[in-house]
Amino acid sequence: MKLFDLTGKVAIVTGGNGGIGLGMAKGLARAGAAIAVAGRQKGKNADAVKALATEGVKALPFEFDVADEASCHAMVEAAAKALGRVDILINNAGVAVRKQPEAYTMEDWRKVIDVNLTGAFVCAQAVYPHMVKVGGGKIINIGSMLSIFGMPYGVAYGASKGGIVQMARSLATAWAKDNIQVNAVLPGWIDTDLTKSARVQIEGLNERVLARTPMKRWGEPDDFAGTAVFLASAASDFLTGVALPVDGGYSIQV
Repeated sequence: MKLFDLTGKVAIVTGGNGGIGLGMAKGLARAGAAIAVAGRQKGKNADAVKALATEGVKALPFEFDVADEASCHAMVEAAAKALGRVDILINNAGVAVRKQPEAYTMEDWRKVIDVNLTGAFVCAQAVYPHMVKVGGGKIINIGSMLSIFGMPYGVAYGASKGGIVQMARSLATAWAKDNIQVNAVLPGWIDTDLTKSARVQIEGLNERVLARTPMKRWGEPDDFAGTAVFLASAASDFLTGVALPVDGGYSIQV
C-alpha cells in the first residue's frame, strides 16, 4: 500500500476555486485524486479546473450555494454521478463579517453560521452514504486560529470555527464504525483574498502577525497541499477527531 497515493479516489472541495481550498485541491490532484471543485462563482470554478487539469487528473466544476441545504445535496449527488464515487470531502467554503459584536445584525450572524458551520454539516451528511458505499472516507473541516483564540471583530466567525472543530470530533466518534475519519485543519494567517481585506480593515495586523509567527511570514495556499494529502490518504487511517494547526508556529508563540 502506498501511503500517500490517491489514485482512483474522488475528492469534493467546497470553496475549492481559490485560496486554501485550491491549494489543497492541487495537493490532492498531484497525489492522483479526481477533484470536484464546488463553489458559488462559475468563472472561478472554471479557472480552478483549468489549473487542476495541468496535474493530469480529472477535475470538474460544480456551482452551488453552501448555505442552501438542497443545493449542497444536489452538488454532492452530481459530483458522485459525474466522477463515479466520493472518498474525500474538504469543507472549506467560508465567509467572514468583521464587526464589533454590538454592531452585528441577525442577518450577519446567520450568514456566517449558515455558510461556515451549517453548510459544512449538510455537506458531511450528503457525502456519508457515498463513503459508506465505498468502504470509508475522509472528511477534512477547515477551522481557523479563531477556533482556539478570540478576537473582538470576529464573534460569528469564531463561533462557527469553534463549532467546526467540535463537529469534526463528534462526527469522528459517530462514523468511526464506517471507517470514516474526520479531522479539522486550523490555518494560521494565510495570504488569501479574505485576509488581504483584513489587512486593509485592521490597522497593524500585518506587523502583529509577523511578530508572533516564529517562521516570520504569512502562510501560502500551497502550504496546505501536503496537509491535505496526509489527511486524505491511508497515511492518516488511525488519526481522527484531531484539530491540526497549520500556522507557522503562531499558536505556540507566547
